Amino acid sequence: MITINIDKAKSIAHDARRLARSAEFAPLDIKATIPSEATAAEAARQVIRDKYASMQTEIDAASTVEELKALTARITALEAK
Repeated sequence: MITINIDKAKSIAHDARRLARSAEFAPLDIKATIPSEATAAEAARQVIRDKYASMQTEIDAASTVEELKALTARITALEAK
């Protein structure tokens, strides 16, 4: 029987979340350095931070592998966009 370490699985899910968040931040990192676009870029970055903060909370609260798989699927779908 295969036993899954839930803490390690959460760590993997967090790594995927961080990777997806970084990909969304990349175009805004450049815009944040342009004075005329900095305010809008920072507002967009905050929306991304909030979205991934809620995912972080959901990952931390997950108690089953199935919950983590569902969250990882959501993250993968975000990366595909």
